[in-house]
Amino acid sequence: MTAPFTRERLSICLVANSRFPIAEPFTGGLESMTWHLAHELVRRGHDVAVFAAPGSDPSLGVEELEVDALPEHAGRHDVDAPPYVEVAEHHAYLSLMLGLSGHNAQRFDVMHNNSLHYLPVAMARTLPMPVLTTLHTPPLWWLESAVRLDGGRSSFAAVSRHTAASWSSITNATCVPNGVDVSRWPVGPGGATAVWSGRLVPEKAPHQAVLAARLAGIPIVLAGPVLDLDYYHEAVEPLLGAEATYAGHLSQADLATLVGAAGVAVVTPEWDEPYGLVAAEALACGTPVAAFARGGLPEVVTPETGRLAAPGDVAMLAAAIREAVTLDRVRCRAHAEERLSLTRMVDLYEDLYLELLAGGLAA
Repeated sequence: MTAPFTRERLSICLVANSRFPIAEPFTGGLESMTWHLAHELVRRGHDVAVFAAPGSDPSLGVEELEVDALPEHAGRHDVDAPPYVEVAEHHAYLSLMLGLSGHNAQRFDVMHNNSLHYLPVAMARTLPMPVLTTLHTPPLWWLESAVRLDGGRSSFAAVSRHTAASWSSITNATCVPNGVDVSRWPVGPGGATAVWSGRLVPEKAPHQAVLAARLAGIPIVLAGPVLDLDYYHEAVEPLLGAEATYAGHLSQADLATLVGAAGVAVVTPEWDEPYGLVAAEALACGTPVAAFARGGLPEVVTPETGRLAAPGDVAMLAAAIREAVTLDRVRCRAHAEERLSLTRMVDLYEDLYLELLAGGLAA
């Protein structure tokens, strides 16, 4: 340990997802959450090092996970070998964890793991500092295996009650809802259009949002990175036109302007969304939400701030859109400030760090 724990200052190791850089414009909610958490912890006076993919924001004090740094090796000739990116990720996280148990063993007070990889959990018992892992997904087999074999060495948080429940047969997890920096998502004037934001991939189903908006008689704008070109060209692009447009992968500021200028934000997961950060961002802008009731979204969207539809029911979602546009934008913003803020999220994480260092939870 670098020093006895104090509320004012900690040395924190944040382990990020290695697939995408922790930088704007964010690829997804996990990258956004990690970036905002790091910045807020630094603002509060903590020493933070972020282990993240190359290309991450240097202002975070990033130490890169060299996912592509694995040299030529004989295993590449194994026809049954896993995809190279998986081997490279394994190498990157193994190097990180060996370093944290070796030459960096006295550097940090606590490690907060926000990756989706199994090694930070599997190797937690080798570290001299307590480890907190935030569960950002439903159980994945390789991560589930590590959690089952952890033996109580790690402690766990989950981004929603739904996500915590999905892990409940495997481990206990404290619910720490993701939060948004409401100062970066100002209240907008609203408008006559709908907005959809996020990764354009099948499990986020932006095509369903376009179909529902069309049925509701409201134009819609899509924004976010296209991460599945086949899906985009086959399912989304044919639906675009005068009443449905794609704005591209926007900066956070431009996205906030777009969301704030919409009358309703549409959220259409075709999987159990662990949290639903785009819904929280919309509410911070004062924009009501119409969403499929999947995963953690019912914990974010209340009857005062949006409407929920049965998963996959486009007609019901269209009705939800028509109702949501009538809701009070001031109440949407107030809900975001009171329940969905970055400040609240980081307060809860600081409490967990304190409990870990006092010998509570699993340590």
